[in-house]
Amino acid sequence: MNVQVECYSGRKADERPVRFRVDEHEYVIEELLDQWYGQEDAWYKVRADDGNIYILRHQTSVPDGSWDLASFRKPA
Repeated sequence: MNVQVECYSGRKADERPVRFRVDEHEYVIEELLDQWYGQEDAWYKVRADDGNIYILRHQTSVPDGSWDLASFRKPA
């Protein structure tokens, strides 16, 4: 699965994701629900413009780290 993420850069580069593409479909992030950091990754729980909840993982331990779609669910 190919995941590409566009980020907002404010006080620092790649501060938070604003839109992402999975294969050929693009999603606009409407709300950042949560974010947390591990030793090698940053995680973002977001609600996209399709109403679904996604968890995106950004590998931060290397320059230009990759992005992955870690989880997806439809709201209850």
